[in-house]
Amino acid sequence: MNLASVDPQFWKEKSVFLTGHTGFKGGWLALWLSSMGAKVTGYALDPNTSPNLFEALSLKTALNQSHIANICDLDRLQNALTACNPEIVIHMAAQPLVRYFYANPFEIYMTNVMGTVHVLEAIRKSDSVRATVVVTTDKCYENKEWVWGYRENEPMGGFDPYSNSKGCAELVTSAYRQSYLSNPAGNPNRVASARAGNVIGGGDWSEDRLLPDALKAFEANTTLLIRNPLATRPWQHVLEPLSGYLILAQSLYQEGEKYSSAWNFGPKDRDNRSVQEVITSLYKQWGSNAKWQQDTGFQPHEAGLLKLDCSKASQQLRWEPKWNLETAIEKTIQWHKAYLAKENMQDITLGQIDQYINTNNS
Repeated sequence: MNLASVDPQFWKEKSVFLTGHTGFKGGWLALWLSSMGAKVTGYALDPNTSPNLFEALSLKTALNQSHIANICDLDRLQNALTACNPEIVIHMAAQPLVRYFYANPFEIYMTNVMGTVHVLEAIRKSDSVRATVVVTTDKCYENKEWVWGYRENEPMGGFDPYSNSKGCAELVTSAYRQSYLSNPAGNPNRVASARAGNVIGGGDWSEDRLLPDALKAFEANTTLLIRNPLATRPWQHVLEPLSGYLILAQSLYQEGEKYSSAWNFGPKDRDNRSVQEVITSLYKQWGSNAKWQQDTGFQPHEAGLLKLDCSKASQQLRWEPKWNLETAIEKTIQWHKAYLAKENMQDITLGQIDQYINTNNS
């Protein structure tokens, strides 16, 4: 099969409104878009960690404009989007941490559900937008702990507030798509949602995530505590789903209604691995006395087994993952060690993007 690719010529001079540009995935995407000549306007809260990718990549200088604001402020969001006059919107702003929001459910529902409503409402009133990608998560599905991957038409659900809020965001997106942003509604904008697996890569300093926690422990030569070593997830490098989002946006812009639906972007089956397998690979590649043990304290509910079926993206978008888990871990460690060595992280990140682009699918 002749696979699709991200087209730099398509993105050159495109006006893009990107929410969540100060986050981990948003930072990588903002730099990739900027490197292709897109005119990127970012809209997000201040970075919530120190250090953070936004500052490490000097992203403020790479973007056309950076708005530090809340997507729950509808008037400010509407004004920023209108001033940008975007052709493409990629909505990534969200509260991403499962365990934190067990204690803060109101905050996560406001951001992940009403924030998505606000973005779509601003888009609905725009005359310029032609393609919108709303990014959610693989955790939006009603998880039944089964061994096969969830398909895009599986029921939305979510046991915990984070997962549930993402299922709600998917339902909001579907309702806006069918009611306002489609051919029958007379709106030229086309909307799709994208669901990715567990992403890893350089520049993620978030708390309560496996690789950031592991790298912090290994760097300090302390013991990493693991909540559930047998939990299985679809692990992938951050560039994998980002390439999917970009190819999806291209397809929406060029062919519209055909691609206006939900899409999974996950790894190949062989990279659906347990936490223990990931940590074993990580400390082997780190190259020092890395060690871990299971945290025996009380843990709130998290899914034990989660897997995505990406057949639709493969067959209809001609998208396939490029880097296996070992490569993803290798690139993450290389990035982190370059940061510790005080190298130019914008150059390092652009170099990894270039390596990814020039990797043949395997």
